[in-house]
Amino acid sequence: MDIQGRKLIKIATAGSVDDGKSTLIGRLLYDTHSLTTDKIEAIERSSKQRGYDYLDFSLATDGLVAEREQGITIDVAHIYFNTDKTNFIVADTPGHVEYTRNMVTGASTSQVAIILIDARKGVIEQTYRHFFISNLLRISHVVVAINKMDLVEYSEDVFLKIKADFDVLVGKSDFTEEQITFIPLSALKGENVTRKSEHMPWYVGNTLLDHLEVLEPEDLQESAAARFPVQLVIRPKTEAYHDFRGFSGKLYGNSLQVGDRVTVLPSGNESTIKSIHFFDQELESAAPGSSIVLTLSDEVDCSRGDMIVKSGEAPSSEKTISAAVCQVNSKALKVGGKYILQHGINRVLAKVEQIEAKIHTDFSGTEEADQLKLNDIGKVNLRLSKPIHFDSYHHSKSNGAFILIDEGTFDTVSVGFIE
Repeated sequence: MDIQGRKLIKIATAGSVDDGKSTLIGRLLYDTHSLTTDKIEAIERSSKQRGYDYLDFSLATDGLVAEREQGITIDVAHIYFNTDKTNFIVADTPGHVEYTRNMVTGASTSQVAIILIDARKGVIEQTYRHFFISNLLRISHVVVAINKMDLVEYSEDVFLKIKADFDVLVGKSDFTEEQITFIPLSALKGENVTRKSEHMPWYVGNTLLDHLEVLEPEDLQESAAARFPVQLVIRPKTEAYHDFRGFSGKLYGNSLQVGDRVTVLPSGNESTIKSIHFFDQELESAAPGSSIVLTLSDEVDCSRGDMIVKSGEAPSSEKTISAAVCQVNSKALKVGGKYILQHGINRVLAKVEQIEAKIHTDFSGTEEADQLKLNDIGKVNLRLSKPIHFDSYHHSKSNGAFILIDEGTFDTVSVGFIE
């Protein structure tokens, strides 16, 4: 919740060229009164200059000059809008295969994915890739927005055919917890976006905005063991807090409360949570996502980079890991390559021991590969200079992700998800 008591929902959008993704986002901005007057006037003026007899809401998202010239999305943009109940952050990601890395990074922090399908084209190759990436990133809630229904005469048969084809795709997924919702709409006409369509009486579900509004952040939160990476040790050394020693960071996975028995990694020392502080408040418990300061009952050795977990719920601690990686750098990932692996706030040296396979993003399987090029996704085995304390990405997104960094240039090379 924000200070005004509104929920926060993070959304990633994906769609192919001309599926109407920018128009849909523009329509949401317009209908929720999230556009300034001068922006609306600019849209009206530009639409008129182009000879349109309608408002071109795709202009609302602007984007890069190159995007406007080409009429496509080539980079990730974050767009904000809100209603009385909810704040939304939309990661507008490109849908082309050559921008797979942008899709992965843009969707990596999202709770909901909206996959657009052109009603005239149905499920196509890009749809497979968009759904594959939502699976890879374990996005638990997917909205399949079947757009441009006005161009197929609002046909229920067309909608049902696309839904049936997509259900075949869902059957290929190994992520059984994923919830899929199908919504027929016309972003251009505003049908089933923020208001119910009179042209599709056969659809009895919510509009897109109503559907997003009923989602609860806690229902989209992953269920995982509590993980508290220590970012800073707090030692005020003032008269009022002369002996205060607290550990600040952000809590992931599950809640913690005063009295919980905890273990500090890597030392393995145990203690009990004495107090939990949030700014000037002292709390009895802290929810996942909270940025807090913990104090412990015992003077245990704990410093930046250590991790506090509930006793009996320790993560794996290994010097070798297997992971799925997406190559985000033009320099290929090769066997024997040496990198810096950043996991949370910790950095260790890493060597690529093996590239098991390159993964096809159309669910057709894998193929042998001796390197991973830009935008490739593959399975790799890494050997580390010292153990990291990790969970499988399937069980903990926050503690199961990492990046590989080039030792010489410090450029990010790969984004990884531990298996």
